[in-house]
Amino acid sequence: MIALGSDHGGYELKQKVIRYLEEHNIPYQDMGCGSSESCDYPVFGHAVAKAVASGQCDKGIVICTTGIGISISANKVKGIRCALCADSLSAKLTRLHNDANMLAMGAGIVGENLALEIVDTFLNTPFSGEERHRRRVEQIEKI
Repeated sequence: MIALGSDHGGYELKQKVIRYLEEHNIPYQDMGCGSSESCDYPVFGHAVAKAVASGQCDKGIVICTTGIGISISANKVKGIRCALCADSLSAKLTRLHNDANMLAMGAGIVGENLALEIVDTFLNTPFSGEERHRRRVEQIEKI
């Protein structure tokens, strides 16, 4: 189960991510927002992060205009490793090396095609499990 959230700046791109998830039969929970009317990104970043941290959802995807604010909000929740990605290599390495459990993107930074490539990479790349990466993730979790 994937938790999704966006503010007004990420709403349109979130709708495209939803279509991708539906086309790939990936279950999701849309935590808002529900339109392109102005709203506050911390509300949605936090809601998605809580769903992931509690185990209600396996991973989360959050989107705002730059991805910065919503990723900061998500990372305030204990147990969340939300990575802001603007390319597929970052999405791949953050899964392989950091076991990131949330993806943040900036709708004003990435276009639809690149965003969907990033989502695909993020969702389909497993954590490597190498000792050095496990050790580093454990260190992050202790902070």
